Amino acid sequence: MVMPLPCGLALLGWSSFERSEKSFFAAFGVTYLSLMTENSQEQTLAALGVKQPDQVAPLFAGLLSLAKADLNAANSAEGFEKFRVRWLGRKSGVLTLVTDNWLKPACKELKPAVGQALNKFKAQLETAMEARRAAIESGAQEAVSAKDRVDLSLPGVIRPVGSRHLIRQVLQEIEDIFVSIGFSVVEGPEIETPYYNFEALNIPEFHPVRDDMDTFYVEARRESGAVLTAPGSLLLRTHTSPMQIRTMEKRKPPVRVIVPGKVYRRDNPDATHSFMFHQIEGLAVDHDITFCDFTGTIEYFVKQYFGSGVKTRFRPSYFPFTEPSVEFDVSCIFCGGSGSAASGQTCGKCKGSGWIELFGAGMVDPEVDGFVNYDAKKVSGFAFGMGMDRLSMRKYGIDDIQAFFQNDVRFLKQFP
Repeated sequence: MVMPLPCGLALLGWSSFERSEKSFFAAFGVTYLSLMTENSQEQTLAALGVKQPDQVAPLFAGLLSLAKADLNAANSAEGFEKFRVRWLGRKSGVLTLVTDNWLKPACKELKPAVGQALNKFKAQLETAMEARRAAIESGAQEAVSAKDRVDLSLPGVIRPVGSRHLIRQVLQEIEDIFVSIGFSVVEGPEIETPYYNFEALNIPEFHPVRDDMDTFYVEARRESGAVLTAPGSLLLRTHTSPMQIRTMEKRKPPVRVIVPGKVYRRDNPDATHSFMFHQIEGLAVDHDITFCDFTGTIEYFVKQYFGSGVKTRFRPSYFPFTEPSVEFDVSCIFCGGSGSAASGQTCGKCKGSGWIELFGAGMVDPEVDGFVNYDAKKVSGFAFGMGMDRLSMRKYGIDDIQAFFQNDVRFLKQFP
């Protein structure tokens, strides 16, 4: 049996401990014996043996210790709410019980001390609760942030990034080469008239060369279906040369342009033909332009595109809009111009000739100058036209032109 000590008796050198449901609480540097238990607020002060004002402070100190222990156990918003209801609830909260059982029944000598201690307890409890609420909310925010935080140490997710099509890469390379020597880039409509596609290029109606440039004719219609154009008045261009005529109509010499774009012809698709392909044509017109200017320009382009080690040659040819006209060949870049592959067999790219045909070119025919009101006696120029698809095939060893348009990712990935 534990004998009760007189209230307020100091026990030096002791710390807080429990014995027989009675607690000792440290306050103001000394230890006081208190009869405080978790249910003490349900009893009156008289039942607790509190008869002197100096016994009130240790009692509330014990109550505050219980509250802080309970508050520290609340680790979430739900736990904090349960604490608030338990201690601040209007009907059965601890503060309500303390008011009803300690303050109201207290005698005149104790009531001032009890009221003062109760107010101090409320202030201390509110401060502790606010600090705990902030800690819980901060912990919740940190938990959310940690959940949503991007861990930069983790391996990244590889997203497939597209690349430019090989034709577009070749076009850009060709444009860069010609722009570097003073040419500009112009583009025009893919639907043309026979005048710009044929006649202004010295290809009159019924000229035999039109058989090689048979194309697709189109009609313009209203929404009602009424035809707006005469038969044969619109077509899909067979080359980009019409823009050369349109450019010369708008500009006076000097003119230096290249014209890239899609062109169309009624060719049966096979390894080297397509009804749609890409072409780039060039035109230079100025005073005193000679064939030497032409050859120097073309050789510069070829060596920039294929490499400085290639050789070039011209062969006589015929085109209605140039005179004289030539075919331009380059030494085979796969066999080095020897005509033999590394295996000793005939080179499959140049068929053993050591040369690869690239494109046609020539000096601008004076007849064309007449269509654009140029004086053929004062100006001269050269023109050339090359297929970008063919140039791509020649440079990268591609055997089938259809591979450019089949959207086979396995093929396209070879040219990032």
